[in-house]
Amino acid sequence: MRRTRTRLDRGIGALIATATAAVGLAATPAAATPAAAGQTVQPGQTCTAADLGTRHPIIKSAEVAPTITHFKGWYVTEGSTGNQSVSTNTTETISVSVGLNGTVQGSFAVEALGSVGASLGLNVQVNYTHTSSTSQSISWNFRQPGYYGLYEGTKKVTGTYGSLNCNRSDAGGLKWTEGPDTGSYTTYTTLEEGAVRCEDKVPANSIMAKAQGLLDCGSPASTAKHPAGPVPSAQADQAKRDADNAATAAKAAQSMKITQAAKPAPRAALNCQPAVYKIDVPGKPLNWSAPLLANDGIRLRESTFFSAHLDNWRLCNVSERNGVIEASLWNWGNGGCATIPANIANQEQAYLTTATCGEDDLQRFYIYRDVPGSTKIGLQNKYTGSMMGHDRYADGELIRQYSSGRQDGTGTYTLTQV
Repeated sequence: MRRTRTRLDRGIGALIATATAAVGLAATPAAATPAAAGQTVQPGQTCTAADLGTRHPIIKSAEVAPTITHFKGWYVTEGSTGNQSVSTNTTETISVSVGLNGTVQGSFAVEALGSVGASLGLNVQVNYTHTSSTSQSISWNFRQPGYYGLYEGTKKVTGTYGSLNCNRSDAGGLKWTEGPDTGSYTTYTTLEEGAVRCEDKVPANSIMAKAQGLLDCGSPASTAKHPAGPVPSAQADQAKRDADNAATAAKAAQSMKITQAAKPAPRAALNCQPAVYKIDVPGKPLNWSAPLLANDGIRLRESTFFSAHLDNWRLCNVSERNGVIEASLWNWGNGGCATIPANIANQEQAYLTTATCGEDDLQRFYIYRDVPGSTKIGLQNKYTGSMMGHDRYADGELIRQYSSGRQDGTGTYTLTQV
C-alpha cells in the first residue's frame, strides 16, 4: 500500500513562489547551480546611477533533500484494518530563513526565495514559517495488515546566495556585478503525508523512500508479530534525539550571537583619510547629519552655520576589492561611527545612527560608485547586507536600511568633498 497526499502546514498560510523553470533539478539532492531564469537581473547587464542604492539576489548554490518531519512505526493486524488516526512524533522542524537573522525580513529575502523556486522548478515557501514542532495526527485507511511507517515530510531546500549591485565597470559604464556580501537560506516545499511498508517499491530520493528508511526494514521489530499499534523504531527514536539536540544547539548559538552583538564594541584606532565629505541627496540641499541625542538617528538636514560638523564625514580604515570600497564612516561633529543598532539590526527599515567606533561589521559599509567623474554612490551595510536610503525627501527624515534598497532612486547619494 503506497498512497500519499500533500497539504500545506496547518495554519501557516504560506505564500508560494510559482515555479517557472524545468523540474530537472528537483529530482536530485546534490548541490546545483540554478539556471539564470530565476534571476531578476543578470550579471553584466547595464544599470543606472539610480540603481546604486539597490541590490538583487543571485543564487549561488541549491541543494534539495527529502526530509521527514514527523514519523511513527505502526503495526496493523488482521482485525485492525480500516481507518485509524495515528499520532506521529516530530523528527525535524524546518524554519524558512534567509541570511543571519533566522527569519525572512524584507523584499530581498522574498526575491531570493522566489529565485530559488523558479530555478529549481519547485513550489517553495517564500515567507517566514516553519513545520510543526508538535505531534501530528495522521488519519489513514489501512486496507491490509502489515508493518507501516506513517510520515509527514517535505523537500528541504538549502543553499547560498550573493547579491548583485550596481557599480562602475572596468569595461566602462555601470553594470550589475556580484557584491562582497553572501549568505545562506533554508526553505521547504509543500508538506506530504503518507504511509509506506518495507515491501513497497518507492522512487529513489523521494520523501517516501526517506520514510521507508526509518522503518528498520529487516530488523526483528519489522518482522515479528505485534499487537496492533506503535512499533519501536531505533532509527526513528535516534532521528528524534538528533533533531532535539540540533534544535537545542541552534537556540544556544542564536542566543550567544545575540548576546555578543549586544555587547559594546571595543574602541578602535581609526586610520581616517584626510578628506571630509557631505553625503548629499543628488541635486538637493539636504544631507546626512549625525544625531545630537544618543537615542536618535542620522537624519537628512540642511547644512547651516550651526551644523557643528555633524554633517561632515570621513572615510576610515578604507579597503577596496573588485572596485568596491569598504570603509567606516566617522562623524567629525560627534566623533562616532555610523552604525545600525545591534538590537534592531535584523529589522527592515532599522534606522542608522552613530556609536563609539569599534571593530564591528555593523559599522562597516560597502560603497558603490558611479562612473569616474561622478560623485554619486550607494551604501550597503556589511553585516546586514541592506542598502541605505530614506522613505521620503524631507527635513528630519531618518536614514534607514532597506534589504533591496529603494527602487525609486532614494538610496543614491552624492559623496561631496568639502
